[in-house]
Amino acid sequence: MLEISSIIEHKEKCLRGLQNRGIKNSEELINNILDLDSKRKILKTTFDRLSAEIKTRTSEIEQRIKKKESIEEIKNEVYILKKDLKLTKDKLTSTEELLKNALYNIPNCPSEKSPIGENSKENKVVFQTSIPEVKIKIPHYEIIKKLDIIDFELGNKLTGAGFPVYKGFGARLQRALINFFIDEAVKAGFKEHELPILCNDDSFYGTGQMPDKEQQMYKVDNAFHLIPTAEVPLTNIYRDVIIEEKDLPIKITGYTPCFRREAGSWGKDVRGLNRLHQFDKIEIVEIVKPEDSYEVLEKMRDYVEGLVKKLNLPYRVLALCTGDLGFNAAFTYDIEVYSIGQDMWLEASSISNFESYQANRLMLRYKNTQGEKRLCHTLNGSALALPRIVAALIELNYDGEKIKVPQVLEKYF
Repeated sequence: MLEISSIIEHKEKCLRGLQNRGIKNSEELINNILDLDSKRKILKTTFDRLSAEIKTRTSEIEQRIKKKESIEEIKNEVYILKKDLKLTKDKLTSTEELLKNALYNIPNCPSEKSPIGENSKENKVVFQTSIPEVKIKIPHYEIIKKLDIIDFELGNKLTGAGFPVYKGFGARLQRALINFFIDEAVKAGFKEHELPILCNDDSFYGTGQMPDKEQQMYKVDNAFHLIPTAEVPLTNIYRDVIIEEKDLPIKITGYTPCFRREAGSWGKDVRGLNRLHQFDKIEIVEIVKPEDSYEVLEKMRDYVEGLVKKLNLPYRVLALCTGDLGFNAAFTYDIEVYSIGQDMWLEASSISNFESYQANRLMLRYKNTQGEKRLCHTLNGSALALPRIVAALIELNYDGEKIKVPQVLEKYF
């Protein structure tokens, strides 16, 4: 969440950033936060003053008892002070909760590096490869049915729409890609983690999926949700942690199944593997010093592009405009692979710099050499999400009879 100090110090910049996101009542939201913070400060001052007075009066009572003097009058004063203290504490707790919830419901301010725009049509293409000429242009959902390697009807029978069953070559391709992406991440210096796919509410609030994305998640019971991305458990490893400066940057990775409800999705853009309720993804997360985060973002982009290049897939890189940014992001690159059979671009990775937004929720700080504690910056990226990579690979490498395995995956078969 945004830092109160930053909102106070850079109010106009925050307002401009939120307006660029398309939030029409941004001034009302920011003023409400500032009013609540002002009220909180007054109540905190009153609480501290009453606590100090009670301590002083209690000390006076002890002294009077020693001197065998009357304490009735002071006892009555202390009784009234304690009632006032409880009332103030209740108001302070309520105000702090209102302030926290108000902050939770405001998205991150876009970086000045983000292009200004209202929606995805105004995202900026910053790089694009050429699209190869191929004789066979068949969508993957026809190929997988013909070869019987991914079965949507069986998945629908077992669970429901959006839960495919991978069979034979399809299952081996899936496993090969997971191993390839994890091996590449480890070679690049990311520490591998095996993670839970259920997380508690504190974890989702920590990384910003709640309250923003709560309706898109699968709730298991009153305590847990299935994760929509490994970003949640990976980043929350460092919730409420103070890191020594010498230990930065932290680079971590993990493979997990991911679960998203995707309510209301329909049309040709969601056919086949284009959009699923359950899918596999390898995530990379970096925790860095603030002054390093945009340099690290570019390195993460280079790394993810390198994966796509090794698979010989045509791709492009987009800088998301302010109106298309995710709730937590200050800046995001999307990497899209080209679907030969569908003649469309498919998002395969988002690489985002959250600046201090997540770290402030997580109380994720580092201690510098002077002993000062500062908020870290957090970044994450898909490296990579499998479904659309699989779709693009199948379409590009199908020769009419079989699917040619990309060279970098051969050893996994």
